[in-house]
Amino acid sequence: MPSNFEIVRDPLWNNIRIDAEALKVLDSEPLQRLRYIRQLGHAFLVYPGATHTRFEHALGTYHLTRRTLGLLRDRGELEGVDPEEITLIRMAALLHDVGHYPFSHALEEAGLPSHEVLAATHLCHEELGTIFRDSGITSAESRIKDLITGDSQSPLQGLVSGSLDLDKIEYLTRDARMCGVPYGTVDVDRLVQSLTLITLDTGQLTIGVHEKGVSALESLLFARYQMYRNVYWHHAVRCATAMFKRLMREVLARGELDPEWIAGSTDEALMETLERLPNANLARRLRKRRLYKRVFDIPAGELPVGTGDWIAADPDLTEQVENWLAGECRVEPGHILLDFPQKAALLAADLPVQLRSGDVEPLNRGGGRWPLGIQQVGEQLHSNARHLRVFAAEQVSLEKKTVLELVELKAEDVKKLF
Repeated sequence: MPSNFEIVRDPLWNNIRIDAEALKVLDSEPLQRLRYIRQLGHAFLVYPGATHTRFEHALGTYHLTRRTLGLLRDRGELEGVDPEEITLIRMAALLHDVGHYPFSHALEEAGLPSHEVLAATHLCHEELGTIFRDSGITSAESRIKDLITGDSQSPLQGLVSGSLDLDKIEYLTRDARMCGVPYGTVDVDRLVQSLTLITLDTGQLTIGVHEKGVSALESLLFARYQMYRNVYWHHAVRCATAMFKRLMREVLARGELDPEWIAGSTDEALMETLERLPNANLARRLRKRRLYKRVFDIPAGELPVGTGDWIAADPDLTEQVENWLAGECRVEPGHILLDFPQKAALLAADLPVQLRSGDVEPLNRGGGRWPLGIQQVGEQLHSNARHLRVFAAEQVSLEKKTVLELVELKAEDVKKLF
């Protein structure tokens, strides 16, 4: 008699059991596309091992979700939860990155819609539609979309999208392993064991963490800081990302590629297409790893609060400033690039903690039990990891004062200059 599950070997989690309903999702075209999209975009240009994919990450997130649901069930915490919600959570764990563009988050930074928004399009794929209908779950597609975007009212929402979702735990652990760095160490067992369903004062059930897991939660925070500082925001990774963003903005402005095609493409398909375009010198430079050089680099902690937030928020304005800087340096447009990564989402202040006494308390309440406040510590670490940088294709003379005077202006004031 054939089994209704499969075992997949994984270098991080060893054996991953894929149940029947998940097997169908796993074999669908939208999920299989993720085999060809690297998890960390251009990080492989710095860390050669960083070629792992969104597909592997999806499997790992599914594994941690199954494991967590099993622990909650064994403790009797799922008795009041609709079985349909449990099935949907497992599906959503597999599908949470289905909307991702090639090369990680770079295209979102370039101004295209977020991958959470695109997930709705991919969830409408014919194969997934058939799977959802066969599941017998009412409105499965829209309910999974809401779980992915964080708009669901499911008591298990926090496992898929939240301040302490399993996605974060998985990617930090996997990214560190595949990059070969010791920075992403997370006490996964303790964290997963500490996740619990908490009843709020409103009567609503939500995912929280037991007090005994707070130290493990701190390990997650520090792991995120170390990975952002040393991997995700490494200067060469950010340089390659800035070059790719500029390349894609120019290609899209000339109408040479269709955004809808890009959204369904893969890393190599996109790069091969870009290299065939007549004005894609940046694509060829990226392929050969001929990266721009840093001419300016300053940590966010040394800048006034709020400085340069428009750089990540308004790519059109950023491109105008880049072109102006290029003119000042007497080089071609696109030969000067400005980079200041968007603030990373930190732990939400409303994450509930189940105290040993049985009371529930927000994790980041100032004073008392959490005198430093994980949110405040995270903000400080974040400002140390985030750098304002200027990259140039060639040697240029650029005054630090010129850059700072520009980026310290508010967006509306910068717009008046152009």
